Amino acid sequence: MIVSIIIPTYNEEEYLPILLESIKEQDFDDYEIIVADANSTDRTREIAEEYGCVIVEGGLPAAGRNNGARVAKGEYLIFLDSDLKLTEDYLRNVIYEFRMENLGIAITQMKPMSDKVEDKIYHEFANYFMISVEKIKPHGAGCYGIIARKELHDECGGFDETLTFGEDTDYIERLAKKERFKVLRNAKVYVSTRRLEEEGIQTLIMQYGRSTVNDFLGKRTDASELNYTFDHNHEKLTESKLSRLEKSSERINNIKGRYDSSIQTINSARSRMKSNKTQRDKKIVFYCVCSEGMGHAIRTGVIVDRIKEMYDVYIFSSDRAYEYLNSKFDNVYEIGGFNTVYINNKVNNLKTLADALRRNPTNMKTGYEKLYKKARQLSPDVIVTDFEIYATMVSKLLNIPLISLDNIHMITQTKIDYPKNHYVEMLKAKGVIKTYVVKPKVHILTSFFYPRVRPGKHAVIYPPIIREDILKLTPTEGDHVIVYQTSKESGKLVRKLKSLKNEKFIVYGFNKDETDGNLTYKQFNEDVFYDDLASSKAVICNGGFTFISEAIHLKKPIYSVPAIGNFEQTLNGFYVEKLGYGEYHEVMSAKRVFNFLENLPKYQQKLAKVKKTNNDGIINELIYRIEKYSKLH
Repeated sequence: MIVSIIIPTYNEEEYLPILLESIKEQDFDDYEIIVADANSTDRTREIAEEYGCVIVEGGLPAAGRNNGARVAKGEYLIFLDSDLKLTEDYLRNVIYEFRMENLGIAITQMKPMSDKVEDKIYHEFANYFMISVEKIKPHGAGCYGIIARKELHDECGGFDETLTFGEDTDYIERLAKKERFKVLRNAKVYVSTRRLEEEGIQTLIMQYGRSTVNDFLGKRTDASELNYTFDHNHEKLTESKLSRLEKSSERINNIKGRYDSSIQTINSARSRMKSNKTQRDKKIVFYCVCSEGMGHAIRTGVIVDRIKEMYDVYIFSSDRAYEYLNSKFDNVYEIGGFNTVYINNKVNNLKTLADALRRNPTNMKTGYEKLYKKARQLSPDVIVTDFEIYATMVSKLLNIPLISLDNIHMITQTKIDYPKNHYVEMLKAKGVIKTYVVKPKVHILTSFFYPRVRPGKHAVIYPPIIREDILKLTPTEGDHVIVYQTSKESGKLVRKLKSLKNEKFIVYGFNKDETDGNLTYKQFNEDVFYDDLASSKAVICNGGFTFISEAIHLKKPIYSVPAIGNFEQTLNGFYVEKLGYGEYHEVMSAKRVFNFLENLPKYQQKLAKVKKTNNDGIINELIYRIEKYSKLH
């Protein structure tokens, strides 16, 4: 059994059926319900029996919860107050996020059982507060869905039965010292507003505010200090309290009319959008592609070719990536973008920034015209981004599910190893990457190295995406070396190879056909390039992910010279050497290239052990995610 749901009760015949019915309606059935009843005098126990609950003796909430936990059979314990109601898919969402985040203790967020604007504001504030302090002071605003591993509960001795108030926060704090705590983001529970109605907002703010301050000071608060009782007597709502509550909420309730009107307009628009979706034959997928280098475009080309019959795919990119994709597919749109500026194979941050600032006003306008307006017109089911910056903006503005598919996020989502002298570059890279793609539904990562995914990250790793034409190639070992440099500033590095007169180099990336001694420059032609690559004995490149991945697939030893200041390229080159597929150097040296070519058998031996893969896994993963998240939209 996965879950034991534990509910302490005392005279809850009015509210308990609502909670039990909401549990029964969940699309999840691997649970038991344990009701810890404190000698109720109404029909509470009878109702619990009718719903098939296990009934144990209760008492004050802490004692009741502990009594329930002692007989629990589940791997996880969920503690609920009796006056709650579960939202749709609550149990499934709780277990999924709890496991994905590798947690030991967690609490869910709240939604009021009320349509009053002020109630929604109060509860959203409580959610916000719990989230804002979760790493500083693990905290619960009540027992509104506390979930814990049973082993951890037992290890820590459960709830402190000597406490008469704040036993839930004390419980969370003690367990959070042992294992990771989080306020769950996807699961929310409806909570009764009866205490708010009975006590009034001012009294509750005083009670919970004082207890929270005491918690942060390391003190525990007794219920008697706050005049707090555990029974719920509706007669306590005096005329004076009612008057104060009505006056305090009068201004907010005036807003409610406008709020409801706005919500009605939005819901009406969403209904029309959903109606349009139900009438079309295929789901619509927007695919947004970074224009930095050609790797993102090449990868996108492979993916779109595989899914274009299943979905209506609209592609958005800029510069060479746009030209490449536009030559292969319909519905390709050019949007704004900018590229890194290199000087002498080194990233020039100032010129990159200046270029971005110069182009960004136009980029924003173009991005808006082509991407945002197109999204409003077509209402896509999902947006897939391969490290394209405007996709996140449109996703958030129009509430469209976002899927990230790239290799770049290996830097933020996994426990990478890297040269320690590049620590500052790593931090800069992380900072930039986090601004490009913000909170997608999932990160689908593609990589030739496989570090562990960081705890709490929603990411999966697949082998590199390889062009179908390269998958069909049968590699041979000729007498030439492929040199692949995408930056024109790399010319000086390439010319150093002229001193190795006994070696033959075929150079791509400079957009020219020319012979210079032992250097043969070729303009890019896919068919010719494939033949040259398949028959080469080794490759020399920067740190571009796609070319390195294709070289590894064809078992070609790699000499990598990453662009200085480009941490992603440095990381790729570092792992080439770490895995024994070749060498990684920060400068190109003819002598080092000579030594590299002398050691080719050593690298070929390592490459021979690399398993051949195809693109089926990552394509199926993407299709699964499109289907899953478009249903939620």
